[in-house]
Amino acid sequence: MFPGADDAGSLIRGAWRYFPVAPGRMEFAIEVRQTILESRPKVVAVELPHTCEEFYLRAIDRLPQFSALMYPTPDAFELDEESFVYVPVEPCDPFVEAVRTAREIGAEVLFIEPALQDRPHVAAQYPDPYAVRRIGLDRYVEAYRLQPPPRNEELEAHGAGMAWRLQGADPFAATLIVVSFNLLDPLLDAMQIPQEEPAKRVKASRVRLVNPDPDCLAEITTEMPYLQQRYELWRIARKEDALIDRQRANFDLLREAEAHYHKNAGDTVVHWQRRLLAKYTRNLARTNHDLVAGLFDLTVAARSIVDDNYGWEVWELANKYPAQQIAPDMETMRIQADDVWLNTKKIRLRRRLPRPKQRLMPRGLKQRKKEKEPGDWKHRLDGESICSYPPEDLEIETYGKFLKDKARRLLSEDRMKVQEFTTSLLDGIDLRETLRNWHKSKIFVREANRIAGEVGALCVIFDEDPEDRYTYLATWQGEHQNESDMAFYATNPAEHVVGPGIGRAEYGGFLMTLPARRMSYVWSDPDYAFAESKPETLLLAALDYSVERHVVYVAAKPPRSVFRSIASRLNRSIVYIPIGALSSDKVKRLRVVHILDSYARRKEAKDYIW
Repeated sequence: MFPGADDAGSLIRGAWRYFPVAPGRMEFAIEVRQTILESRPKVVAVELPHTCEEFYLRAIDRLPQFSALMYPTPDAFELDEESFVYVPVEPCDPFVEAVRTAREIGAEVLFIEPALQDRPHVAAQYPDPYAVRRIGLDRYVEAYRLQPPPRNEELEAHGAGMAWRLQGADPFAATLIVVSFNLLDPLLDAMQIPQEEPAKRVKASRVRLVNPDPDCLAEITTEMPYLQQRYELWRIARKEDALIDRQRANFDLLREAEAHYHKNAGDTVVHWQRRLLAKYTRNLARTNHDLVAGLFDLTVAARSIVDDNYGWEVWELANKYPAQQIAPDMETMRIQADDVWLNTKKIRLRRRLPRPKQRLMPRGLKQRKKEKEPGDWKHRLDGESICSYPPEDLEIETYGKFLKDKARRLLSEDRMKVQEFTTSLLDGIDLRETLRNWHKSKIFVREANRIAGEVGALCVIFDEDPEDRYTYLATWQGEHQNESDMAFYATNPAEHVVGPGIGRAEYGGFLMTLPARRMSYVWSDPDYAFAESKPETLLLAALDYSVERHVVYVAAKPPRSVFRSIASRLNRSIVYIPIGALSSDKVKRLRVVHILDSYARRKEAKDYIW
């Protein structure tokens, strides 16, 4: 017998307790399991079709592997694939969990739904189930029942069919009735009067049980497989509460996807992108009247804020469910979202990964060279000197000139004056100011004043390196008068050898300055001991070695204010350019650097560098 008052507002009626849930949602599966384990009812009644009880029990025996019930549509005359409907059986479904836990404690299980095809096609509306973790189940149920959605004939008929099954059960046995929110009140009302047996429309012989392909789970399940895997771990241990927190799971999913993204694409997600991801997913959730974003919104945000590669990693990781395998004793089927859901949403992801072109090769064209034995290229290092790869030098010098020109434009815009047209157009009409004062019938023109001094040294910071990932520190001098001296910090090229004596590294930041052959090793210069990080060391060296007044600093955030004072004492000025204002594709290409162990390697480097 369940404790509680037996009144109209209570969900406890004698020995029976009605337990409303949101189908397929993890929070309610948790509540159902805990309630059954605590109250130990004799009977657990679930809103599942009694005509398919045998198949549901077989599917539950296969858990934690997913299954799917497959049956023909009502108007199907032939059993072809296009006329079938699929119903996934997943661990996070509260109805499945109710049956699963009831069998664990030895309780009787009662399937009370009339038939699969009799289920009303009415969109269920309820608050985000994540609220259960914040306000509790009782307050959630109370808030829903105060403003229930409108009812129709389909709901009334379905409730009457379930009431007929319940009216034949033992009224004195402690019974937990697990039912959907939108069918709770129709069922309670139908229990007040005797009901007739509903007609059977689906024969059990026409229902089949199939094994969903592991690659299609994210499309057909209510909760993403990544979250259901965490639920299974919690169900076994029942200790780590963070595993089943939806918000925490989303955070861990994005963080783990970052590691896969860096490994497969060679790129990283920076802090400002993480902030935008948090804001964007929050806004997407609000548009759907949810508290926490779902998998589709997470994938959209990952693709929009970072790129398609990161969106792909988020989706692939969310689809991982190690327990799901190709079943040798059951048909494995690739099921699409349209087979399960109505009004599905689609997203297109275009992966862009460095890989050999899949095409026929002309005769005589050789494949990219590979090591004869693992570690062979590392053993062929000369160790006499190091040098750069000239095509990369040319590209970075060209982009450095572009950044200096951009800095000049910024300085010119700061000194731009706008005034009313009198006798001269000066440097052209200022359309913005003219339109703003159109009601005055006046024209405004611009006057660009010449900037004092030129742009000298250039400092570009891709990563401030708070975790000391970039351990390779170097200073290079230009080989001719048109090549800049360069100081940089990068990843260790010896850890990624792509050819004999050829190492591939990734810039964390670099400094370029002209004229050439003036820069010494900046990383041990005592004049820069004031610097607290590698970017600050490069900026101090840029102010020190620049022969022009203006020094360009490109980074995610501007330097500390003290550097403005240092620059002023040296008669220098820092021009800050946010790295987010530059082309992300171009920045990614610039970050790659190859270091050769001798000048002789330049002749064969083109065979190994891509």
